[in-house]
Amino acid sequence: MPTASPPTAARVDREIRTVAAMVAIFCRSRHGPRAVPCPDCAALLDYASARAARCPRLPRKPPCRDCPTHCYRRDMRERIREVMRFAGPRMALRHPWLALLHALDGRSARRRPPSAVPGTTLPGRGGQGAAVEAEGFRNR
Repeated sequence: MPTASPPTAARVDREIRTVAAMVAIFCRSRHGPRAVPCPDCAALLDYASARAARCPRLPRKPPCRDCPTHCYRRDMRERIREVMRFAGPRMALRHPWLALLHALDGRSARRRPPSAVPGTTLPGRGGQGAAVEAEGFRNR
C-alpha cells in the first residue's frame, strides 16, 4: 500500500508545477514556440525547483515573495519575477486550477501571523523582527 506524502510535499510539488507552467508560457511567448523551454528558461526552472525542494522553511513554507529568507540569488530572483509578471495574468486562462491554488496559497500565508511561521518572532516582543533559522543554507 503506497504511503501518502505529507501535505507540504504535495504543496511544494504543486508549486514546482506552477512555476514550470509559468516558465513554459513565458518561454513560448518570448523565445518562440518549442516543445521544451530554451536553455536559459530550463536553467531558471531547474534553479527554482531546487530552491523549492530545499526550502529552509519546510514544513510550513510560505510563498517565496512573503518569505523572510531570500534564498534566490539576486539575478535569478529578478528573472523569476519577470516570468511571473508576464505569465501570472495568463495562468487563469491556460491553467486555471493551478492559478487558483497559487492565489489561495498566497492568501493563506499572508493571513498567518508571523509567530505561526517557524523561526520567526514578532517585532517588539523580544525579537529583532524575523529571526531566521537557515544555517547552512547559502545562496548558490
